[in-house]
Amino acid sequence: MRRSRRAMLAAAMALPTTPGIVSAQAPYPSRTIRLIVAWAPTGAIDTVARKLAQKLTEQMGQSVIVENRSGAGGSIGAAEAARAAPDGYTLLAIDSTYGLMPFLVSRLPFNHTEAFQLVTISAFTPVIAAVHRDSPYTSLQFLTEAARRQPEKITYGSGGVGSSVHFATAAYELAAGVRLFHVPYRGGGEAVTALLAKQVDVVFASPGAAMGSGATLLRPLAISGPGRLASLPEVPTFAEAGMQGYDVMHWSGLAVPRGTPAPIVERLYTEAAKALASPEMAEFLASIACLPGGKPPAEVEQLLAEETVRWRKVVEAAGIRPQ
Repeated sequence: MRRSRRAMLAAAMALPTTPGIVSAQAPYPSRTIRLIVAWAPTGAIDTVARKLAQKLTEQMGQSVIVENRSGAGGSIGAAEAARAAPDGYTLLAIDSTYGLMPFLVSRLPFNHTEAFQLVTISAFTPVIAAVHRDSPYTSLQFLTEAARRQPEKITYGSGGVGSSVHFATAAYELAAGVRLFHVPYRGGGEAVTALLAKQVDVVFASPGAAMGSGATLLRPLAISGPGRLASLPEVPTFAEAGMQGYDVMHWSGLAVPRGTPAPIVERLYTEAAKALASPEMAEFLASIACLPGGKPPAEVEQLLAEETVRWRKVVEAAGIRPQ
């Protein structure tokens, strides 16, 4: 009898120090959450991720900290997120270029199709073609005509091979039947800075990145999407500017490592949808010419599958090879 009591006492004393039991009892979230952005700061994905992280911090009562892990077409940051424990404490700011990674990186350090569970889309972002205000290209038509006359003479900046800016420009090349000269940088923000310094001729970036603090030095030529934006009413759509078939709309969202418990995924989706529906978030997204997302996980999975098929054609036309 004495041995039995001792065994029961020892088992009871062991319970509070067992990590698995403690974590199971703790409500989610009970500590800081990491949100990995696989691109450099100041770009569209980073900008939206930071604002969403702020809102999630306010709503969930735990800090959501953004960490930038750029390089290799977004695969470095994605790999770090994929290695994380599937416990809801590491998120990835995924974007529409994720489906292109197999075409860009020959040996991904994670299982591309199985690594992540998509949570939601945070924002849809149109593409704006912009040049320096001193540029001789006063319209999209003039830019296209010049590019046709002199292939690869006109330079464009991007956030690196595989970035959303890179593929937005590759899609323009395919639609217009032209070839530009690619100058990659570490992020979309750096590409815009290069345009401001007249180091490149044009960028096909997000309105938030292209029309930020240096907007007075730039001349927007056209913007993607079904219609003009209320915040940029003077900028014509690509169709209005004479470019048919260019309907690129990028998106960014949240993902977690595959295997994350369903209740945590649902909690993250619910909180993100709530944040995106808030007047503050809507006003912020409008200020950078983005549209709010909020799609549930199943719809995001379907969109990613469709985007992968669509962008495969751009990859093939651009002659992009895995590195």
